[in-house]
Amino acid sequence: QVQLVESGGGLVQPGGSLRLSCAASGFQFDFYHMGWYRQAPGKQRELVARITGGGSTDYGDSVKGRFTISRDNGKNTVYLQMDSLKPEDTAVYYCKANFGIVESWGQGTQVTVSS
Repeated sequence: QVQLVESGGGLVQPGGSLRLSCAASGFQFDFYHMGWYRQAPGKQRELVARITGGGSTDYGDSVKGRFTISRDNGKNTVYLQMDSLKPEDTAVYYCKANFGIVESWGQGTQVTVSS
C-alpha cells in the first residue's frame, strides 16, 4: 500500500525558510519520480519541483533559485527546502510519486507566508 506523509509546513514570515519532508512507504522508492506540487485557494494545482530516481531536477518558474528539491533513497524521503519565501508561496503543498502512469499523492501540508 503506497503511503506518502508530508510534514514541515507551518506559518513563516516573508523572507523566511521552511523545509518540507515527504516520507514514502509501500513501493520501491528509488524507482519512482517524486514531486512537490501546491494549490492555493481558488487556483489550480501547480508543479513546484520534481526529481527523478537518478536525481535530475526540474522546477516551476516561480520558485527557481529559491527552492531546492532533494531525496534520500536510503530513508525513502523527499525534501523541499524553501528559502526567501513570499506571501504568494502560501498554499497546500502535496507530495507526489509516479512511475509510468501510476501515481500517488500525499494528504498535503499547509504553508502560510505572512507577517
